[in-house]
Amino acid sequence: MDNIENLVRENIRKLKPYSSAREEFSGTKGIFLDANENPFGEFNRYPDPYQKQLKEKLSQYKEIPSKNIFIGNGSDEIIDLVFRIFCEPGKDKVITFPPTYGMYEVSAAINNVEVITVPLTIDFQIDFEAFNKQIETNENIKIVFVCSPNNPTGNSINKIEKLLKSNTIVVVDEAYIDFSDHPSLLGKFLNFPNLIVLHTFSKSLGLAAARVGVAYAGEDIIKLMNKVKPPYNVSTLNQKAALKVLKNHEATRRHLDLIYKERKRVFKALLKLERVINIYPSDANFLLVELKDATAVYNKLVEKNIIIRNRTNVVKNCVRITIGTSEENNQLIKELKMLSI
Repeated sequence: MDNIENLVRENIRKLKPYSSAREEFSGTKGIFLDANENPFGEFNRYPDPYQKQLKEKLSQYKEIPSKNIFIGNGSDEIIDLVFRIFCEPGKDKVITFPPTYGMYEVSAAINNVEVITVPLTIDFQIDFEAFNKQIETNENIKIVFVCSPNNPTGNSINKIEKLLKSNTIVVVDEAYIDFSDHPSLLGKFLNFPNLIVLHTFSKSLGLAAARVGVAYAGEDIIKLMNKVKPPYNVSTLNQKAALKVLKNHEATRRHLDLIYKERKRVFKALLKLERVINIYPSDANFLLVELKDATAVYNKLVEKNIIIRNRTNVVKNCVRITIGTSEENNQLIKELKMLSI
C-alpha cells in the first residue's frame, strides 16, 4: 500500500501537539511545581500521559514492543482518534460489515464521515466480491472496520488478511479474541503497516468500569495517535487497575475457563427450549439466539430482573445473551422454561 503518511489528513500532518508538564519532565521523584497541581491529596498529580509502566507490562504480556502500543480511554476513544487522523469530514468514507459493533457508525456520524456498508453473508462472513467492488468504485475510502469475533453475531471472521491488500487503514477489533480459539492478528502489523488491532480490558480481563482500550500497530500509526490524543487520556486510577489485572494471570485464566464451560452448557440448555429457533456458533462470551417472539421474551425477562440484549432490530428475532456466573445462567434458563407467552 501507499505510505501511511499519504492517508493522514493534512491538518494532522501539520499539527503541533500539546506538550504537557508531565511530558517535558518524565521523572517520578522531585518537588513538582510545574503543572499547577494542588500540592495536597492522594490523587492530586496528573497521570503519566503515555502510560509507560502499563505499556511495559503489556509488552511483556503480549510480546509486543512498547513502541507499538497505544492506550486509550476505552476502545471507543481509539476508534474516534482513527477517524480524526485519517478522515477528512464531509469528504472521506469508511467501510463496515453489518451486523457489527454500532460505535463505528456512531463515531463516523460524529466526525461527519460517510459509511459504506457491505453486509455480511448469510453465515456472517465478509462478501469479498462486494467489498472489492466498493473499493474499486468509490474514491476516498480511508478506513475499513471489521470486528472479529463479531458483535453481535459472536463468530470469528475469516480471511481478514485479504482486506489488508487495499490502500486503506484496516481496523480489526478483537475485543472478544480471548474467548476464541482462532489466532489473533496481533503480529501481522509488522508486515502490514496499514493494520490496527484493537484489544480491550473490558471483556476477558473484567475491567469494563475502568475504560482501558489498547491499539497495536506500526510505529508510524502509534506516533500519530499520541500526537492527536488528549494529554492525559487515561487516569492514574485506571492505569493502576489495569496493572493489577495484568499481574493476576491465574484469576484471568480461571475466569476464562469458567466462561468457556458455561457457554457450552448454556448453549446445550437453550437448544432444548421449544421457543429457541437457532443459536449461532460463538467465539465470544455471549450467544446470539433466534427466538419465537424475541421482543416478548426480552420484555418478560426484564420483568424478572434478568436483562439480556434485544438485537431484533439488527438480526431479526434475535437476542444476545452474555454468559454470566453459573447461578445467573441457571436463573436465566429456569425463567425461560417457565415463560408463558
